[in-house]
Amino acid sequence: MVPVIRIPGIFLALVVPLVAAVNPRLEYALGVLAECRGEADPAATHFENARKADPLAAPVVERGVLRLLAAGDRPGALLIYQEFAAARPHDLTAQIGYADFVTQQGKGDALALKLAAETLDAALVQHPGHPQIIRRLVSLDASRAPGLLDGLSADDPAAVLLFAALSRGRHDADDAAVRAEIDRRFLLALDAHPENPVLARAASDHFRDSKRLDQAIEVLKRHTQAAPWSLDAGVRLGILEFSAKRDDAGAKTLEEVLAIHPRQALAHQALAKFHRLRGDAELAIRHAGELLKIRGGSPSEFLKLADQRLAADDPREARLLLEKAVFQHPDNVELGIKLAIATRRDSETRSRAARLFREAEVAVSGGKITDPAFLTESAEALIESGQSRAGEERLRAAIRAYPPDAKKQTAAALRRLAALWETEKRNPEAARALLQRADALDPK
Repeated sequence: MVPVIRIPGIFLALVVPLVAAVNPRLEYALGVLAECRGEADPAATHFENARKADPLAAPVVERGVLRLLAAGDRPGALLIYQEFAAARPHDLTAQIGYADFVTQQGKGDALALKLAAETLDAALVQHPGHPQIIRRLVSLDASRAPGLLDGLSADDPAAVLLFAALSRGRHDADDAAVRAEIDRRFLLALDAHPENPVLARAASDHFRDSKRLDQAIEVLKRHTQAAPWSLDAGVRLGILEFSAKRDDAGAKTLEEVLAIHPRQALAHQALAKFHRLRGDAELAIRHAGELLKIRGGSPSEFLKLADQRLAADDPREARLLLEKAVFQHPDNVELGIKLAIATRRDSETRSRAARLFREAEVAVSGGKITDPAFLTESAEALIESGQSRAGEERLRAAIRAYPPDAKKQTAAALRRLAALWETEKRNPEAARALLQRADALDPK
């Protein structure tokens, strides 16, 4: 019996301490679970147990601080954060977080600002020239800016961006010495990191703002060569080339961007404007259409461009554009009418047009549509489906609906009606009269 008694005793002696020890991860997980269930008090207890078990774990410390602040215990929250930061002197995130917390909670209190500055100064000793530390120290005491800025690295992107921003804020824009130093630092950083898109854009903007457009362009050229995937910078480069009157280069740059990513809206916008100013209506319409497909637009914008596409005998592009328009503006009757017309004229989708004509007529109040293009195209759909008499009535209505100056379109409708009668061997005299009238309007 003795061995039987001893084995449970030894087992309990080993297990009880393990059970008694608090597992911070388990407590944190239980806190999250309680929080999800809306059980605020149990959640707070679990989070506090986790913090006490592992006071160096940032997530539980942050929750503890927020809980105390919510309860109005600002000194308690400050003490927890202070202990956390003191225990992790080499953790930059902890030091910066503590300094930010003290600054925010101190709200201008001199003692709090002094404590934040001391914390940041200690961190700067361990991390010389760190931009995030220097930015905060300058915001606490602007008089220290000259010395602190000198400590920034000359070729680190974040350091150069901070140097440029703070220097411009402290000096006149025309200060040649300051501008030269910003130039130097930007160029050094670009030599070391030509692929950095944020750095390249900032450097390009710096040169452009100081009226040195050629240098702004060269910066972006170097960047896009080092990082050809940086398409936003490529678009920016093309636009700057247009601004510098390098039109062919700008168009080539933007087309290269679109070859990689056809949905770059700004590239289409710039090219649409460029081709419109050059008088190339076809290319201007193409890019304007792609821009509308990407960004969307008002019904009138879609209708205007669709009309241009139809006038250019490009019903497929008109249809694709109008499908996007109808999706965005499903209640717009005019878009539905125009989509039916484009669908009928596009040989790929002609068989679907009859349904769209019916839907458009249902959508119109009273079911009566007077658009002559709609009447003509719907007449063709009816004739193809064997309803020639109904198609004839549509053609008659279209002839009446065309305005006096639409002579070519009226003549086409007259000839179509005459051809219908001739095919069906009806009204021969009337058919000849229609053809004579058509020739008078639009001589062949």
